[in-house]
Amino acid sequence: MRLLRNWISLAGMVLAIASLFSFLLLCVIDSMAHFSNPYVGILTYIVAPGFFIAGMVLTGLGMWFASRRLARTRALPALRIDLSRARDRKILGFFILGSILFLLISAIGSYQTYHFTESVQFCGEVCHTVMEPEMVTYQNGPHARVSCVECHIGPGATWFVKSKLSGAYQVYATAVNKYPRPVPTPIKNLRPAQDTCEQCHWPQKFVGDKVKTYHYYLSDETNTHHALKLVLKVGGADPTRGPVGGIHWHMNVANKVEYIATDEARQIIPWVRMTDRQGVVTEYRSPGFTNDISGYTIRTMDCMDCHNRPAHRYKTPNDAVSIAMQLGDIDPTLPWIKTNAVHALVQPYANRDEAMKAIATHLSAQYPNHPQLKKTIAAVQKIYNDNFFPEMKANWRAYPENIGHKDWPGCARCHDDEHTTADGSRRIVFSDCNTCHVVLAQGTGKLLDNISAEGHVFVHPADEIPEGFKCSDCHTGGP
Repeated sequence: MRLLRNWISLAGMVLAIASLFSFLLLCVIDSMAHFSNPYVGILTYIVAPGFFIAGMVLTGLGMWFASRRLARTRALPALRIDLSRARDRKILGFFILGSILFLLISAIGSYQTYHFTESVQFCGEVCHTVMEPEMVTYQNGPHARVSCVECHIGPGATWFVKSKLSGAYQVYATAVNKYPRPVPTPIKNLRPAQDTCEQCHWPQKFVGDKVKTYHYYLSDETNTHHALKLVLKVGGADPTRGPVGGIHWHMNVANKVEYIATDEARQIIPWVRMTDRQGVVTEYRSPGFTNDISGYTIRTMDCMDCHNRPAHRYKTPNDAVSIAMQLGDIDPTLPWIKTNAVHALVQPYANRDEAMKAIATHLSAQYPNHPQLKKTIAAVQKIYNDNFFPEMKANWRAYPENIGHKDWPGCARCHDDEHTTADGSRRIVFSDCNTCHVVLAQGTGKLLDNISAEGHVFVHPADEIPEGFKCSDCHTGGP
């Protein structure tokens, strides 16, 4: 104990005690939190122990210096506190006050650090380059007021541990620049929607029908306007709260839908099994798929199989420009503006600055001295800033969106008129548009007043659609 009687060892002991105090405080805060945070695991199990080890090293260092002095002089300077001396009282007072302040700062710092690490700013802005696409699309998305950890982690001890391990590796990958570009969607390690989405969304609710109008502008000289006014048969799946049917029939409330995907992005689904309320099981296979499913993982369908981009949505250039034209941010009377704007957006730019300059240059060349030029350039640049991230190679092409079936297969992954039962007597249909929606009106101008409750036959605004073609066979979201 004599070797501990030096200020270096005492300072090390204070540091070790403070870090131990922070470790215990973080453990208590984390265990009482509603949602666990993987980054707090880094603070709790890496940073706090690191300071503890530093404190112990400092303590040992003081003992080493003391032992060397003892070996050289055969004596140690007395660390004697005599409270009758004013100097000793001051030193002891400063030491006690400093120790208390250090513990207090450690407690407040640990608490504030905990809350910062579970904030949206920490998730989206600390690793700015890596997370910029997710942060920007999150801020422009429908879940902009939901914190990241509520969806990406959720409650529970098992996923708490998984998220800690994942978070630690992500910090390492960012530090050594080993992260992929674009960052892949974490499909394999996403929690089931029952554990996250359904903490807020009520799956038994009967939604019924919704009326929506979609505005499009064609890529011709006059930017021909074409709109679709649809009834979306959202429906529901709980027979106690409304008729079972519509799009939400797929929810695992009254029915159970399972499938096999043969690719990592779950875009190729050759096998589907449906179990209805009576327990009747029906299997569907696409042509050529083997009857042996033993080597595949069978997944039970949930919200995320359709709503796979609930917070980080990258608008396609076609849709983003059409929306800007509908809102008046881009003047639809500018000749070929739809084509020129989309063309400017989809070029392979090396970085954002290059993109901003090239967009301005391209549009200035097409519409020199036009009174709407400045406003048009600003609108197209905003579309790029909100949806394109060249440094991370992130845009709509990198992230399939399964809602609908226009630009990605989406619904048509299963509903393709090709999945049939073994005897061919039943199939999962796609060609019957009225199964999920009804075309109330279509076209432009007065044609949109021609509303039919029974529904119009869909008329493609340009060329006729060849039989058997899916929307995504031609529509790609770009030019």
